Amino acid sequence: MYPFAIAIHGGAGTITPASMTPEQEKAYKAALRNTVEAGYATLAAGGSALDAVEQAVVLLEDVPLFNAGKGSVFTKDGRHEMDAAIMCGKNLDAGAVAGVRSIRNPITLARAIMDHSDHVFMSGYGAEEFARKHQVAFEPEEYFYDAFRHRQWREVRETDLFVLDHTVDEKFGTVGAVALDAEGNMAAATSTGGMTNKNFNRIGDTPVIGAGTYANNKTCAISCTGHGEFFLRAVVAYDVSCLMEYKGLSLHQACQQVVHEKLVEFGGEGGLIAVDATGEIALPFNSEGMYRASKKQNQETFVGIYK
Repeated sequence: MYPFAIAIHGGAGTITPASMTPEQEKAYKAALRNTVEAGYATLAAGGSALDAVEQAVVLLEDVPLFNAGKGSVFTKDGRHEMDAAIMCGKNLDAGAVAGVRSIRNPITLARAIMDHSDHVFMSGYGAEEFARKHQVAFEPEEYFYDAFRHRQWREVRETDLFVLDHTVDEKFGTVGAVALDAEGNMAAATSTGGMTNKNFNRIGDTPVIGAGTYANNKTCAISCTGHGEFFLRAVVAYDVSCLMEYKGLSLHQACQQVVHEKLVEFGGEGGLIAVDATGEIALPFNSEGMYRASKKQNQETFVGIYK
């Protein structure tokens, strides 16, 4: 029996005590704690890492505090385009989806792609058709409407600017989960609503296996958050795994090298959550803050926001 563990994130960036009210901080911490403890309960009951990370991300997608699912930001045309990915460390099976609209829980669609197709990555209209075939829940546009999000979009919609999830003016982010179950299997899942006012069907690192999401029982499970273009170029999630597999680095050593050295060298801001085969958890980030929580077998729940 392995020492099961789970970690989650809700985005990383310019998140400081001065940028939040006490009520906002309380709401974020409560959402993070409730989510990580629900995922942990699944593991404690003998559930799989895959089920635990999907469940955790679904819960985060259903909370409008975070930029995923219900809380997704507005695109250039005033709609929502969502991306997600999930990966199984036991057999390297994976499912991913990009640019879908009206899907209540994109991570559930990613899981369906992994479980019920011979493909890994689907996008747009085709992915939505697949969702209908497999009874994945849809919601009307009004479900994704948030007044604060809409106001932010209105401020930039007539420009060519896009707003990152983690800028000082926007404290919402990609969500993700990683877990190790009692059988020794790992899994990772990540979901996002992208960037406010994004154009041209832009896709970040979240749904790209190896960039924003990766799991391998030999090494670790990783879910990333931050400025996606840099995470794509650095192949961050797989890079951490490679440093462990081929150079023999520990989880913390690999995360340090990738997040605090490699990314920083060329301007990449953000962080990741990770778990290895021993149940060790890493929550590194090079930004001002990262919404994060974790829980290991027979240990207290950890919840953090700031450095």
